[in-house]
Amino acid sequence: MMFLRLVNLNNLMKQILLTVLCCCFSTLLFAQTKTPAAPAVPNIIVKGIIIDSAINKPMGYVTVALQDAATKAPVKSTLAKDDGSFELKAPEGKTYQLVAVFIGYATKTIAVKLTGNTFNAGRILLSASSKQLKEVTVTAVRPVMKQEVDRLSYDVQADPESKSITALDMIRKVPLLSVDGSDNIKLRGNDNYKILINGKESAMMAKNPSDVLKSMPAANIEKIEVITTPPAKYDAEGLAGIINIITKKNADQGYNVNINTGYNNVFGERANVNVTVKQGKFGFSGYAGYNHRPVQTSTFENISNFYHPPSSLSQTGTRGNGANNVYGSGELSYEIDSLNLITGMYDFYDGKGKQQNNQVTSIKDSVDAVTQFYRLFNAGTSTFHGSDLGLNYQIGFRKYKDQLLTVSYKYNNNNNGQNNGATVAADSIGKAPTDYRQYNKSGSKQHTFQLDYIQPRKVLTLEAGGKIILRDNYSNFFTDLKQSDGSYKTDDSQTNDFTYNQDVYSLYNSYSVKLSKWAFKGGLRLEHTKVNADFSTTNSTVNQNYNNLVPSVSIQRSLKSSSLTLGYTQRIQRPGIYQLNPYTDRTNPQYVNMGNPNLKAAVTNNFELGYSNFAKGSINLSTNYSFANNTVQNLARVDSAGVTTNTYDNVGSNKNWGFDANINYPITPKLNVNINAELLFVWLKGYYNGSLYKNSGNQGHVFTYTSYKFDGGYRAGVNIGYDSRYVLLQGKDNYYFFSSISGTKTMFKEKATLSVNVNNPFKKFNKLDFYTKTPDFDTYTANNNFYRTINVSLSYKFGRLNSSIKKNQRGINNDDTSSGSRN
Repeated sequence: MMFLRLVNLNNLMKQILLTVLCCCFSTLLFAQTKTPAAPAVPNIIVKGIIIDSAINKPMGYVTVALQDAATKAPVKSTLAKDDGSFELKAPEGKTYQLVAVFIGYATKTIAVKLTGNTFNAGRILLSASSKQLKEVTVTAVRPVMKQEVDRLSYDVQADPESKSITALDMIRKVPLLSVDGSDNIKLRGNDNYKILINGKESAMMAKNPSDVLKSMPAANIEKIEVITTPPAKYDAEGLAGIINIITKKNADQGYNVNINTGYNNVFGERANVNVTVKQGKFGFSGYAGYNHRPVQTSTFENISNFYHPPSSLSQTGTRGNGANNVYGSGELSYEIDSLNLITGMYDFYDGKGKQQNNQVTSIKDSVDAVTQFYRLFNAGTSTFHGSDLGLNYQIGFRKYKDQLLTVSYKYNNNNNGQNNGATVAADSIGKAPTDYRQYNKSGSKQHTFQLDYIQPRKVLTLEAGGKIILRDNYSNFFTDLKQSDGSYKTDDSQTNDFTYNQDVYSLYNSYSVKLSKWAFKGGLRLEHTKVNADFSTTNSTVNQNYNNLVPSVSIQRSLKSSSLTLGYTQRIQRPGIYQLNPYTDRTNPQYVNMGNPNLKAAVTNNFELGYSNFAKGSINLSTNYSFANNTVQNLARVDSAGVTTNTYDNVGSNKNWGFDANINYPITPKLNVNINAELLFVWLKGYYNGSLYKNSGNQGHVFTYTSYKFDGGYRAGVNIGYDSRYVLLQGKDNYYFFSSISGTKTMFKEKATLSVNVNNPFKKFNKLDFYTKTPDFDTYTANNNFYRTINVSLSYKFGRLNSSIKKNQRGINNDDTSSGSRN
């Protein structure tokens, strides 16, 4: 078969920015308070003057660093003053190298030869680089930010706070990304994007990425790429773009092991291990983690007013959730010879959850008389298992070492189970729901075949390839209702077997041109999608066939210490299994959730203009505009019985105009401030259930992080953030304030790190509210969730590698479907 198918945001922003400035000012005052002196350690002094060799004048703001001559690890760094002078101090007892880095200039490395305890490098001449770099990079030896022609990347390992926080908390600091009050990740305010792990689709991110990222230490991540203008080699799905998480590959000098364990008062205990082994032509790199999240109980409230006929509904109750999660990823490589490489990969995620809800429902008529009242107890379990297996064969060419042909195959298997039962108390008034049991088993199996070719030359790089994705999705569900004799009988009206086959065939071709100060990247991707859906219970089918030709263009102009970027691309919103699944979740009988198997793909157009400056620290500014029709929206309707159904439909026409800013500035060599902000103007319009909906407004976020490095391996940080309400077609969701305090201590020659992080120390619970308004009803929902969390973690690393592990430069990354989940 497989082969046959081949509020006013402006005032709030002002208040937040004022708070940020006050925080930074108080931190500056704190930095002036001296701590008790530690025993003196003999230091060496290295100084000199940076000179532009072309004009024979001093150069300011050049990054100058001392690194260990043996390991190349950075020890101390600073920026040259306006007159080009600098001075560095470092402990005695090591052999050092002096490194000078500036954008557009060749990096200068000088051996440090001591005379006593001093080394004067004198005049250090920097010459303009004759070779164009792939990206604009400056800020110490390990810059936090990099601006490339089609993406921004955030170097997590260069962020000192990576040792003390989770991967989800790190996401808040990445430009263009934000995390809302329900821990949903946003890319430029949009929840339609794709998350990749090491450039590939991962089973760990298939259901709820936030759950995995909460349990994963940020120290496991090398960098996070935000690809806003994805080139043609990437699948076209993901309206807002792609988030690519590159995990850490310890490749320093046999084996490397990093063990991390931690405890969180809300999210429970976790453990994580990262291993890299190199023996001859074989190499392995991987990690595995475990998280136990105990059941935590929170409160909720739902209030609905119905207009035809007039009535009201009120619900209050408690909700408890807990889970055990195991996850991991690994890559195995074998170097046949210098031109042939075989690599294999795996990902897995296994989760088991427990849910319990107790709620009281009251329905009143137009004169406020109770017509229906009942208490419901609901308990259930859920399971999720995902796994990926992949194989890549990379062939090189003798004449041009960077010319590569890669053949790849990948198998993906995801399955989910949900079982829950509801019992109604005997003191009901009016017609109460019948006791019931629900079962749903859903999942997908996927085969991917891919061929990639790259031919780089001095100025021009050609890329071309093809891909086939064969997906088989399914959902089997039924509901048992309690009978008068106490037995349970299956309700045929709430039973269905659903299969959904989606095949995507694609070809791509792209070109990259690199000149002295310009970089161009452009390409086309042609995708043909074939859909066949079958409802065996109702004997109905869905058949779709459509083509998409997707262009992408990116331009970068490099200046002396800055760059300008311009980009345009089309993106496809292709519905995922969670949006398509027709299973009706009746955990709350008055508010049910279901998918829509008739959803179609939508196309959006994205334009982007960006500016980056790295003279001192880094500044990234950008503006973007996007528009789309027939987009998939999350919608609500009410039936004659007063039951609200939340589902998805192709009804939305939306326009977005946004501004983003990220500033990373070293106030002093020990004090650093990072500000990440976004402001977005949104216009939405669409017809649903016979009514025209229009909504517009502004939304955004601002997040600031201030860190101070003390002597003796101590570091402290303070975070403050605000995320506004998001504009929805039928209403708006919550806003929230965020704060955290963190501290780390490195020990045993930086092999061990002890970290403490407190999120929202001044607020134990946070109220998240949502509003929905239609011509037939309006609904207010409020959830009181645990907000204050205390996280303590300890990590330890050991081992040494003699050489790095060789990896394929091309591989499968299935980024063409939408998760469709706000959770």
